[in-house]
Amino acid sequence: MANEISEEIMTYAKIQEYVKRKYGYVPKTCWIADAKKLCGLPTRKAWNRKSEQRKYPCPKDKFSNIKEAFYHFGLLNKKAGQKSRKIV
Repeated sequence: MANEISEEIMTYAKIQEYVKRKYGYVPKTCWIADAKKLCGLPTRKAWNRKSEQRKYPCPKDKFSNIKEAFYHFGLLNKKAGQKSRKIV
């Protein structure tokens, strides 16, 4: 039998489920996308997005919860010292 590595693939729905289970609210997908951008993770432009400015940026008080979900799903690595940009 071949050595198989099982990795859980991150989806916005899985992040929403994780944050809901751990923190009691469901983050909007636009908050997740904004948090990804703030952490330097790759994002794509949404089909319905008209400008580069985000209409609903990630609230400051929700950012750390979403970022923690990124660590949980392996998008960010604490040991490598990967840092996110500060929310202004």
